[in-house]
Amino acid sequence: MDVVSDAIAAVRIGQPSSNRVRVNGSWCARFAPYDGAGFHVVLEGSCWLLPDGGGAPVSLGAGDAVLLPHGTGHVIADSPADAATVARAVPFELRPDGMLPGSAAAVSGRVEMLCGKYRLDRSRVHPLMLELPKVVHLPNRVGSYPELRAAITLLGGELSEQRPGACIAVPSLLDLLLVYMIRSWMAEGSGGAWSAVLGDPVAAAALRALHSDPAAPWTNDRLAAAAGVSRPTLARRFTALVGRPPMAYLTWWRLTYAATLLRDTPDPLAAIARRVGYGTPYAFSHAFSREFGTTPGRYRAGAAEAS
Repeated sequence: MDVVSDAIAAVRIGQPSSNRVRVNGSWCARFAPYDGAGFHVVLEGSCWLLPDGGGAPVSLGAGDAVLLPHGTGHVIADSPADAATVARAVPFELRPDGMLPGSAAAVSGRVEMLCGKYRLDRSRVHPLMLELPKVVHLPNRVGSYPELRAAITLLGGELSEQRPGACIAVPSLLDLLLVYMIRSWMAEGSGGAWSAVLGDPVAAAALRALHSDPAAPWTNDRLAAAAGVSRPTLARRFTALVGRPPMAYLTWWRLTYAATLLRDTPDPLAAIARRVGYGTPYAFSHAFSREFGTTPGRYRAGAAEAS
């Protein structure tokens, strides 16, 4: 696993969901704050996204994608923000068929979108995910984000008609869409500190080693050798970019990965302890309780109830 894949896998829970929406005329819909991430893709026409909390309205055109990684409440409307627009917003959930109210306007004013959301476990979020802004706007530009465009096309096709295997294809495409939106944001060069981390050959090499085999008996010397630098160079570069020393990051990641295994697998405690580099279940339980404030068993039970 690489860092971006692990960062997403650590928070993704349950199944994503989406709707294909067609509207026209004067309309607006409210999306309440959500303990997860939401997204919209404009397939036809144009509209506006009005984020809660005073954020600037975002103009969306055909082919644009927008991700709300922190579940920010917002309104999608045919026009920019004003008090009247926000006041007349209809809760999206009141339209289970995915259709929003619209006047009998000409078809030329029609807007078609994909709207969806992902469930996320925010108890242990990787700092890469925390860096995402509350609105990630990926405008449609010729030649940009080819993988994202391909995923959008495939997803739109699956949602437009019932096809054999759609129950597997749609969730898989939605997972791909999330990866491609985050990847595209990072490629824009506005990805914050973690774009710099993953672009640094020393820090990136060390992170690849730790994430590919977190159970290995890592030491600073062994990790420095894997990164091809001296121990002092590794410590200086890694700590400056990541924000914590290599072995502190390793401990944090081992326990974060263990929490994912407790949540997503039925594996016994001893097996999970071995997979994350602890010699005994007792040593693992002690470290986990110190980090999470609860035992692995109680954490697993709580995760099962939440799902």
